[in-house]
Amino acid sequence: MEDNSIQKLKLLYLLKFLLENTDDEHGIKSSDIIKYLSEVGIKIERKTLYSDISLLKRFGVDIYQEHDGRQILYHIGNRDFELPELKLLVDLVQSSRFITKKKSQSLINKIEKLTSKYEAEQLQRQVFVSGRVKSENERIYYNVDLIHMAINSDARVNFQYFQWNINKEKELRHNGKIYDVSPWALSWDSENYYLVGYDEDLKAIRHYRVDKIVNLKLSDNKRFGKDDFYKFDIAKYTNRIFGMFDGEEKRVRLRVKNSFVGVIIDRFGTDIEIDKINNIFFETEVEVAVSEQFLGWILALGDNVKIVEPEEVVKNMKDMLNERFKLYNDE
Repeated sequence: MEDNSIQKLKLLYLLKFLLENTDDEHGIKSSDIIKYLSEVGIKIERKTLYSDISLLKRFGVDIYQEHDGRQILYHIGNRDFELPELKLLVDLVQSSRFITKKKSQSLINKIEKLTSKYEAEQLQRQVFVSGRVKSENERIYYNVDLIHMAINSDARVNFQYFQWNINKEKELRHNGKIYDVSPWALSWDSENYYLVGYDEDLKAIRHYRVDKIVNLKLSDNKRFGKDDFYKFDIAKYTNRIFGMFDGEEKRVRLRVKNSFVGVIIDRFGTDIEIDKINNIFFETEVEVAVSEQFLGWILALGDNVKIVEPEEVVKNMKDMLNERFKLYNDE
């Protein structure tokens, strides 16, 4: 590149150097800036540097000047993201189960470029979450983007769906069936992404774990199920479905110790009715999909929560307890 051509890049190199090498705790001297620019082939005088920094300020770059003895130190002030915000983003990426280790590191490396090299060192954090297993499906990152694209363009999607077998091998469900689904939303539940879509064959809204979707493609066909989806409350749906396992939807009455009201509100929201029984218990009714996952959730709460009605759900709980008792008492 000719000298006069690279001179035109002067402001870009100057901004890059300041962004990468300065922050509130680390300023840079004029002489170091001039030396760096010289190393990339840009000749600059001190007077010209003052003028260039003034231009960057007029452009909107927040550059501070501070005196250190007879020296002037320059550093970037406000950025698009503050360090605590970047730390939060890194923690979310590292702790997200659906993002693979490889993709996590790639994203963190990009986040580091949003701050100085000094603050970037603080972003190499290790977040430990009990029982966390990272996804092995490298395509999930792109599947999420493709699903958003389908929703925005009112298109259906085609894909295959896999499950694990006893040999820890992936096997396609329903003999490799091609699912033809109208995507309407993405939902985050129990650390997994779910595609919520309309199944034309079943005439119903269904959900699919995105990390178990393979060979995802956009269809040329327009989506079905618009009316059904707009009558569909996704927030209530995810509250009713435990671990995103389907079951027959029923209205269930629970008797709960007063000290566990927060657990119930965290799960079902503040719209629930609370009927005070006495100083120890209250009762409430909730809409749930009755599944083993729901019953297991109730069981895990011990004697703090009890299913009162309907009788058939009480019987489901008793049957499950009897089956578990037999399981652990069979010789």
